[in-house]
Amino acid sequence: MLKTSLLIIIALFAYLLLWPVPIDPVSWNAPVNKLYTGDFQQNTRLDKIEILELEDTHGPEGLAQLNGEIYTATREGWIIRFNEATSIMTKWVNTEGSPLGLAFDAEDNLLIADAYKGLLSVSPAGEITVLTDSYNGVPMEYVDDLDVDAEGKIYFSDASTKFGAQSNGGTYAASLLDTMEHGGHGRLMVYDPADQSTKMLMDGLNFSNGVAVAEDSSFVLVNETGSYRLHKYWLKGDQAGTSEVLIDNLPGFPDNIVRGRDGRFWVGLVSPRSQQLDDMSALPFLRKIVQRLPASMRPKAVSYSHVFAMNKDGAVITSLQDPDGEHHTNTGALETDNWLYISSLHADNLARISRENAGI
Repeated sequence: MLKTSLLIIIALFAYLLLWPVPIDPVSWNAPVNKLYTGDFQQNTRLDKIEILELEDTHGPEGLAQLNGEIYTATREGWIIRFNEATSIMTKWVNTEGSPLGLAFDAEDNLLIADAYKGLLSVSPAGEITVLTDSYNGVPMEYVDDLDVDAEGKIYFSDASTKFGAQSNGGTYAASLLDTMEHGGHGRLMVYDPADQSTKMLMDGLNFSNGVAVAEDSSFVLVNETGSYRLHKYWLKGDQAGTSEVLIDNLPGFPDNIVRGRDGRFWVGLVSPRSQQLDDMSALPFLRKIVQRLPASMRPKAVSYSHVFAMNKDGAVITSLQDPDGEHHTNTGALETDNWLYISSLHADNLARISRENAGI
């Protein structure tokens, strides 16, 4: 009996120390988490949200608007249209992939960052076209978010060149792997419809995510989810072609960015930071051991509702939260005349809050 127990213990230790895992963690120093203080003082301003039911689909991650209709992308591949005037929700097209970020171009084509399919365009008639799905002959396997400038150029994130979404169990599972490794596999890209070229603007990002272009197209913002920060990449002026950290040490994992009104940019914090993950930032060997544990014991997103708005200089304008997380894992927010719509990674429904209750 004792011998059997000893063998089991040895086998368990061997598994935790030696079993192959897909990640090769890189040592880094996570900034000290200031938690919900200062500009992010905890509040309950999102407790007045209104839930908009989705039918047989969930995870409304991306948001866009056109002619009084709100468009969102769901986990099952659907592009959903919600008419603000009639409150009718319609399944429009299905990419048969994993659509995430959304934006409209000048011709009212819906541009989609699809993690499985690449950068897509959907005509007003519902015809889907692949604009680009590779760079230098290598497939892009985790196209995440996008925005378009005044000239029609499409800026988008390639979240991870190592952990493709479809080949690693889906977008969420792949994001956890990339975040745990912290290997700098994310990129900011640009596609030019004029010559159908795809170029890289930034690389070395730890899970590049949300993308938003300035109203005057002078810069583009990109979230670096795994490092809790946002970058500004200059497109015009003396600093064109350079980048800077716009805001860092956020209390959560930044997801999408959506350009709002009056100079606002809305950012969704999909989950509060994991103290366990921060404590292991400089301990790559320990992160490998944790990766061998059951999924339920590894760091993961927790239910908390949080979106915030900042200006072009990274100053926080407003922070909207609900610690109870009724509509949790928020990925972003979209302003209309009367509402602020809020998207989610895992929630079963779309949500919105009146501008009055949101304080905007």
